[in-house]
Amino acid sequence: MKLQEQVSQSDSRPITTEQVSVSEDSTEKTKASSGSYSSFDTASVLQTLASATEAKNNGLLTLVNMSHTLPADWTVDLVELRNDQSIDRRAYDGLQKMMDDARAEGLDPLICSSYRTNETQERLYTNKKNSYLEQGYSEDDATALAATWVAYPGTSEHQLGLTVDICSIGNQELDSSQEDTATQQWLMANCYKYGFILRYPADKSDITEISYEPWHYRYVGVEAATEMYQKHLCLEEYLEQHTN
Repeated sequence: MKLQEQVSQSDSRPITTEQVSVSEDSTEKTKASSGSYSSFDTASVLQTLASATEAKNNGLLTLVNMSHTLPADWTVDLVELRNDQSIDRRAYDGLQKMMDDARAEGLDPLICSSYRTNETQERLYTNKKNSYLEQGYSEDDATALAATWVAYPGTSEHQLGLTVDICSIGNQELDSSQEDTATQQWLMANCYKYGFILRYPADKSDITEISYEPWHYRYVGVEAATEMYQKHLCLEEYLEQHTN
């Protein structure tokens, strides 16, 4: 599957280098992971619950999928990136640092998609559905198959402004081959340190109901991302644990 939105290969630094003013109360504060949580460590458990509640209350843990549509009152304070990309201001610092650190390791990450309007999401979904119709699938089957790759408008995380698709400049195919690139392997192993999670892992498709996407990263804040990484949880599982 080709990149959904075209980007220039010559632009090896998709995130702007300009300083962005971010208010103190809208910035996720990075905290170091203290390891796995002991069931007997009451302070750690309470801190974890408090952090999860705070992240949920400020929208960073908002669940958007086929069963949970984008909140009608959702608004996004966007920071513009290069290649006509943009992201929620709260995720900017973590994304900037993650991209900088990846490049410092000699890697070549490229942001190929980020915030999408409802109109953009509708266009992408319709194009995917039409591709299945052209292959001879029925209307119902084409609709269902398209939704496993491109979320139906109103059910896409990209509309939150907290999600980025990142590929390797050397491989701009959005398919399973991304997982074999050094860029993705580094991102998968380190993204949690910057508040991001690999949103649709291969072994969680039965829960997320979205096919494996080794390029799709969602910002949830450092503490939530760290716990999800350590416990190997997807967002749905994390929210279930912190709701019950």
